[in-house]
Amino acid sequence: MGEGEAVGKISVNAEQKNKLPNFQQSVRLKYVKLGYHYLISHGMYLLLVPFLGVSSFHLTTLESKDLIQLWDQLRFNLVTVVVCSTLIVFLATLYFMSRPRKVFLVDFACYQPQPENMCTKEMFMEKSNHAQCFTPENLEFQKRIIERSGLGQKTYFPDAILSVPATPNMAAARKEAEMVMFGAIDELLNKTGVKAKDIGILVVNCSLFNPTPSLSAMIVNHYKLRGNILSYNLGGMGCSAGLISIDLAKQLLQVNPNSYALVVSMENITLNWYFGNQRSMLVSNCIFRMGGAAILLSNKPSDRRRAKYQLMHTVRTHKGSDDRSYSCVFQEEDEKGEIGVSLSKDLMAVAGEALKTNITTLGPIVLPMSEQLLFLATLIMRKAFNMKIKPYIPDFKLAFEHFCIHAGGRAVLDELEKNLELTPWHMEPSRMTLYRFGNTSSSSLWYELAYTEAKGRIRKGDRTWQIAFGSGFKCNSAVWKALRRVDPEKEKSPWIDEIHEFPVEVPRVATLSVNN
Repeated sequence: MGEGEAVGKISVNAEQKNKLPNFQQSVRLKYVKLGYHYLISHGMYLLLVPFLGVSSFHLTTLESKDLIQLWDQLRFNLVTVVVCSTLIVFLATLYFMSRPRKVFLVDFACYQPQPENMCTKEMFMEKSNHAQCFTPENLEFQKRIIERSGLGQKTYFPDAILSVPATPNMAAARKEAEMVMFGAIDELLNKTGVKAKDIGILVVNCSLFNPTPSLSAMIVNHYKLRGNILSYNLGGMGCSAGLISIDLAKQLLQVNPNSYALVVSMENITLNWYFGNQRSMLVSNCIFRMGGAAILLSNKPSDRRRAKYQLMHTVRTHKGSDDRSYSCVFQEEDEKGEIGVSLSKDLMAVAGEALKTNITTLGPIVLPMSEQLLFLATLIMRKAFNMKIKPYIPDFKLAFEHFCIHAGGRAVLDELEKNLELTPWHMEPSRMTLYRFGNTSSSSLWYELAYTEAKGRIRKGDRTWQIAFGSGFKCNSAVWKALRRVDPEKEKSPWIDEIHEFPVEVPRVATLSVNN
């Protein structure tokens, strides 16, 4: 952003002073478009003004005898009045009883790992070297990846990976899961004041660690949740599983009145570190880090006053019927039997197709009429009249104030920034989350929202778009509307103590001086 080439020099002389200015350069077209957006969005109100004016004038001409005549007509048609009134009451009751229950986000909490779990990029390379399982060429490959990853020097790994030698086992994986889940839930319950016994719905998602008993059972046991709780454990659904959990909780809240739903999103690193030399599997080692989040949803009308957000929409897209999409993120064994997650070179193309399908569904729901008309007009000109013009890309900045895009990697963020025509300000929460915490899988969206809150950017009425990608291949969206201003001074999150240090400039290549 902000880069370009000079296409010519502007010289001022006597002849040029008498010429008219070049309006194509002097007029800020974005303001013209903004004016058009306001005109279309408020067109209904503009059309109602003359109607209201005429109606008001007509009412001022009524006399008392006109009102008496109207009353007499109603009195002598009592049956008609009663039938119409009953019908109106019945239809109003039917409408209010059949409309979906509102779902509120009371609060959420992101897990802050301990300082001893912090891992610099140099330490990462040191641990990879000490593992004595990577070839010199693949150590150099990992070094190049992490230099260009967009990650900073304060990401976190679990104890089992940081120990020398690494000790990935079931006990260590359970310990990591308990640290992350219980740490986030403890903070959430403390922030909201909700008792564990009051939670009626529990949804946990973790893609690659699914022990028996399940992670949801671990939470039920630890917090002694009630016996009739509706608990679900989602596995193998990738980085977009957090929004799938939100959507599932939303559906459950529609049929369970006056309930709280606890959603826990995390990924487990301990048993999923790859110790082989297949490069498509080594990328995961370089970008995935430790983290998790807990979210409390409610459908109680009384919680609206204290809730932060209301869930407006969820849109889920699944491209698993296509073989290329299905296999682009795939857990398997390499030629030596080491298990890892392989990332295909088709990943970016597949993600783009999934995103296009997702926003095609989401767009008509959230975009203002001005953008929809422009898109329709462009489509008609291209399809009906075969005009050689570019497809119109809707301006989602008119639909949302904030964007939380899954911090899956620098390349993904670069492509989305370009394709959605977002500004560095809009991308800041995602890029800073990737820099500070790395790719924490499904929980990254909540670190990004916490960043936005810590910056004091959330105002009442603001709309936030969360969008995530995951294996399968899936692209999922959630739209939240802020119910109040979020005061950063009253918030507690992993960002609060250091938010003044951000944003930081993230170099395209952060050279490491390490010896393999």
